[in-house]
Amino acid sequence: MARAAGTIGRCMAQVAMVMNLDKCIGCHTCSVTCKQTWTNRPGSEYVWFNNVETKPGAGYPRRYEDQEQWKGGWTLDRRGRLTLKAGGRVRKLLSLFYNPDLPSLDDFYEPWTYDYQSLTTAPLSDSFTSAQPKSQLTGRDMRPAHGPNWDDDLAGAAGYATTDPNLKGLSERVRMEFEHTFMFYLPRICEHCLNPSCVASCPSGAMYKREEDGIVLVDQDRCRGWRFCVSGCPYKKVYFNHRTGKAEKCTFCYPRIEAGQPTICSETCVGRLRSLGVMLYDADAVLEAASVKDDKDLYEAQLSVFLDPYDPAVQEAAERDGIAHDWIRAAQRSPVYALIKQHRVALPLHPEYRTMPMVWYVPPLSPVADAVHATGYHDDDPDRIFAAIEALRIPMDYLANLFTAGDTAVVEGVLRKLTTMRAHMRAKQLGDPAPQELLERVGASAADIEDLYRLLAIGKYDERYVIPKVHAEGSGALMAQHCALDYPGGVADLATHDEDQRTAAPPPLPGLAPSGGGSQFRDSDGQVRFNLLGWNGNGPAPGLFGSDGSGR
Repeated sequence: MARAAGTIGRCMAQVAMVMNLDKCIGCHTCSVTCKQTWTNRPGSEYVWFNNVETKPGAGYPRRYEDQEQWKGGWTLDRRGRLTLKAGGRVRKLLSLFYNPDLPSLDDFYEPWTYDYQSLTTAPLSDSFTSAQPKSQLTGRDMRPAHGPNWDDDLAGAAGYATTDPNLKGLSERVRMEFEHTFMFYLPRICEHCLNPSCVASCPSGAMYKREEDGIVLVDQDRCRGWRFCVSGCPYKKVYFNHRTGKAEKCTFCYPRIEAGQPTICSETCVGRLRSLGVMLYDADAVLEAASVKDDKDLYEAQLSVFLDPYDPAVQEAAERDGIAHDWIRAAQRSPVYALIKQHRVALPLHPEYRTMPMVWYVPPLSPVADAVHATGYHDDDPDRIFAAIEALRIPMDYLANLFTAGDTAVVEGVLRKLTTMRAHMRAKQLGDPAPQELLERVGASAADIEDLYRLLAIGKYDERYVIPKVHAEGSGALMAQHCALDYPGGVADLATHDEDQRTAAPPPLPGLAPSGGGSQFRDSDGQVRFNLLGWNGNGPAPGLFGSDGSGR
């Protein structure tokens, strides 16, 4: 049912990220630190919550963007209603034991290591000794054929670039020759969408979106390993741990976020290209925005969901729905809100999936200065500067296929504003007059452009990461999927019970610690539960996969 114009439904807060692709150097530091922090245990050797892809390229897993094959995300049915592209409950039931939309390990890669012992203990010889690759899954010798960054810096090679689904329809314009090569890096994490298809695809309800900050997580106790979340995610950022039998995904470093700290990928980013902040949005408007008919309207539809934190009506709605004052103030200072809604230079990744992603990107503009001078244009002529954008080595149509469902007008507007920012700051540093005509063409003032420059180029630590801490008084509610105060199951409900009815978390059972680490405890129903924390993948995991106690 359509809402009345001007009304604000349920106001919610989401911690979001913006990445400036002009600053990514493809060093993979973010991937390595994320790997060491979150996925360094058995069963997650192939799991990369954060990876950096070279575009154009096949990506990781291979051709994950081809939803005609993988059926990820959402689509509209004949009546214009939002439905999962992979089908509803009946189709899931029929494919319960064989899911044709599930990527195989070969689409990711078979992780390997090297036989370093043979290398270091080899006797003296006239020939060079090499370390044989060995599978981390089987331990057998293997020949690597694919990996998470297999096509690094190979965007000009026809064997890799032409496999990119985003080049569909551009084969006549894009020539895979050295003099026409273009490439840029695309770091990817879970999008923590407003309308996550992975959550809707999970039969056991293990996938959920936290109410207080919008982070999408997996309840390891409820997960049954059906893997429909893997096929349902169009970005393929949900993985299956074959040792635990559970789904795993990027957690947006929620323990750090709760403490007011940035994610580990943001903290360690060499290029300082990531910004983190709070976005306020109308939760009741999400379904309507995700259901617009034309894919090219999805960008504007998602922008309409975001709320202005400076608007008194929005502040009143936020307070009504239990959002703390410091979160509202953080939303006002949010670099993410400024880049997405105020300056409108950040764009969503594949909005046509209709998941309404919350990790946005500032498209790359690096080659524009060379294009301007190579074509004989002069910086003082705005028509010639903007005309050079159309001659960039990175085709605008390709960027549009990535970020705006093919709408080149939006991408062109962003690139024009970024070009104007460069021209204005160059003139200011040289003492030349401000390029007023350029500013008028993009509808921005000198103050707007300088604020954009601060956010993208010279922002300090506390300007790039504006993350409010979780309130200690709400910690009880956070134990139960983080319900807000005014909703069922929240602190308001807990406060109606007597103190003697509240029970602490059950302690581990003495003498029942499995040999592989982890711990066991008995819940309120008397059932023995197994805690994965500390489990090293070796030894039994009692009760984890069944009631036989073997854990195997």
